[in-house]
Amino acid sequence: MVSFKVSNILALAAAVAAAPTELLQSRAVVAHDSISPVAQRIQTGGLGKVIETFNPLLHIAHGCQPYPAVADNGDTSGGLQDTGSSTGGCRDQSKGQTYARAGTVDGKTVIMYSWYFPKDHPTGGDVAGGHRHDWENIVVQIDDPAAATPKIIGGAASSHSGYSKANGAPPMDGNSPKVEYFTTFPTNHELQFTQTKGKTYPISDWDALPAAAKTALQDTNFGKANVPFKDGSFESKVREALK
Repeated sequence: MVSFKVSNILALAAAVAAAPTELLQSRAVVAHDSISPVAQRIQTGGLGKVIETFNPLLHIAHGCQPYPAVADNGDTSGGLQDTGSSTGGCRDQSKGQTYARAGTVDGKTVIMYSWYFPKDHPTGGDVAGGHRHDWENIVVQIDDPAAATPKIIGGAASSHSGYSKANGAPPMDGNSPKVEYFTTFPTNHELQFTQTKGKTYPISDWDALPAAAKTALQDTNFGKANVPFKDGSFESKVREALK
């Protein structure tokens, strides 16, 4: 009987000791190009429908292509050092992922669409102003997500920790806002609405993320870049965008 109790205690101790290792393994920082984009994954219901409907067209005028920032198991991108060419190591157009979060802020129904870039590198070489990791986003306001044909009635694009606001609805191609990632040297990259047609990417919705991926985005330090749609940032960013 005593032997049985001891063996159970030893088994429990082994399980407890193993648990932190598994958690640490699931939260590794990995090579930026080792994470594959997930297939489109969006919450059900009215907000999910408008997230899918208004998936933006992103045109890359300069710099890196968008890449996934997190894997389902919680691994996060290590990004790229801002050396070499502006597109060095980040040209793969098959890696694109659009992150989204929708909700109601101050009575306004909004969607934030965000993209992660492995580095923000405004020109070739080792220059001041560049840095590892970049997050950019747009915020769009929806008139009525329950309507048969909801419409975008306002929007803003991230620009150097602030936002550039559209005059009414942003330029559209069908249901998709047209957005551009660009830089005007010596400043680093930002977004703007554009007449140039880009491409859409599979959407990974914050409210459909696995718990490990959501926790990783919430807790990971991306240096000079901040995850704009995480808890504690989403509402303040939306207010800044639509003020």
